[in-house]
Amino acid sequence: MKFFTILFLKFLLLSNFLMAETILTKPMILKQSSDCLKDSRTKVCKELISEIEKLQLVEFDQNRFKCQSSLLGLQTEITEAYYFNNSSKKSISLMIPYVIKNC
Repeated sequence: MKFFTILFLKFLLLSNFLMAETILTKPMILKQSSDCLKDSRTKVCKELISEIEKLQLVEFDQNRFKCQSSLLGLQTEITEAYYFNNSSKKSISLMIPYVIKNC
């Protein structure tokens, strides 16, 4: 019985390891943010909002609050462009340099 318990736990740990989420890197987020300038209603833009949220948590854990705030601003602009469709393309492009500078 002990053998099966150990085998089950190993399987459980390995399956979680294989299913781990990857967080997009900052250059990938910046590239996708630029792509959202072209068309804010794509699936990429919707997923990017969640990815930026994950990256914000990582930056918070490292006490990098300027970077976290810049990411929040970029996330806000992408959210406005995606859901409200009234955000200008100029406002997103203004946030990208702040993310580059602070992150």
